[in-house]
Amino acid sequence: MLDFRKSLIDSSLKKVLKRLHYPLEVMLTCVRWYVAYPLSLRHVEEMMRERGVFVDHTTVHRWAIKMLPVLAAVFRRRKRPVGLSWRMDETYIKVAGQRKYLYRAVDRAGDTVDFLLTAKRDLAAARRFLERAINLHDVPEKITIDKSGANTAAIESVKADGCVDILMRQNKYLNNIVEQDPRAIKRVTRPMLGFKSFWSARIVIAGIETMHMIRKGQLNCPAGSTESAAVQFYGLAF
Repeated sequence: MLDFRKSLIDSSLKKVLKRLHYPLEVMLTCVRWYVAYPLSLRHVEEMMRERGVFVDHTTVHRWAIKMLPVLAAVFRRRKRPVGLSWRMDETYIKVAGQRKYLYRAVDRAGDTVDFLLTAKRDLAAARRFLERAINLHDVPEKITIDKSGANTAAIESVKADGCVDILMRQNKYLNNIVEQDPRAIKRVTRPMLGFKSFWSARIVIAGIETMHMIRKGQLNCPAGSTESAAVQFYGLAF
């Protein structure tokens, strides 16, 4: 079990918590439930009330918005390396009633390479996602995509500008793994009934993706560790 009395080691989280006046265990539990399961904020409020903790759903949302960016950043620093064969695709997420686009890539084993929510689905967005993924994990040997012209152009431009050799494959069958992986993300976002703003959508989706990666075993833990996904998530605060 995690000892919530331990000293926080992340200075960014210390700054966030200065103005949040609930026990850390309560806040982390609410935030984890929100990004781990298909729950609305009101569901989280009701579940905490059943446990004798009275917290408004708007407060839970405020905790999520403040804490998730810090926890996601800690995860990225502790993330395991991924394979060199990537599958890249995009799906849509509703924000304020409009479609926005979630770019994602996974490796051959199904581990998440990276993700990025963008306002548009075009060359600039695809290239921005690729550059971000490469900055995090270095240049892949190959990238499999579908027939997307924007993704094709983005890969070609990254290859040309960076003078790197990336094998690009267009294969719908091989890309099934990345096309099906977002189901876990949308399963959690569905009860949220859409996001009010692009800014908050980016933060919450990053939290959902972080929890999804933890469940897939992508957090760099000590050899032989048997910690649950929940304990690993809480451990990002320490």
